[in-house]
This record gives sequence, structure tokens and C-alpha cells, in this order.
Amino acid sequence: MANTKSAKKAVRQIERRTEVNMARKSRMRSYVRKVEEAIASGNQDEAQAALKAAQPLIARNGQQGVLHRKTASRKISRLAKRVGAMQSA
Repeated sequence: MANTKSAKKAVRQIERRTEVNMARKSRMRSYVRKVEEAIASGNQDEAQAALKAAQPLIARNGQQGVLHRKTASRKISRLAKRVGAMQSA
């Protein structure tokens, strides 16, 4: 348990940040799921639109430290690759 005043404040801040980060991560997962569902259904236009909506959200989460920057970049890259493969197929 935190003993000092500053340690108690740090615990409060961590709890708040954890809650915010979990909400951001959940929202991102929802957007990624929409892209994956569109890819699975074979709907190319829907997949592109979903990717366009998800991409800035994933990148922002990477910048804000919710995800590591490279993890965010990798997620975007892999989703874009899968959507791009739909065009050629």
C-alpha cells in the first residue's frame, strides 16, 4: 500500500489512466473488428471504409501510449495489406 502522499496520488492517477486506456483500447478493437468482418464478408467497399475509419484511431492510440507505436503501425499495415489483397483477388 502507498505510504506517502505522492504515492497515493500516483495510485489515483494510474487508476484513472488505466480506465481511459482500457476504453480507448476497447474502441480500437471495435473498429478493427469492423474491418475484419468486412474482409470476411468479402465486401471490398465496406472494408476500405472501415479501414479508413480505424487507421487514424489506431495511430492515435500509438501516439498516446495506449499501444506501442510500432504495434500500432504493424496493425495498420496488416489490415491494409488484407484489404489490398481483396482488390487483386
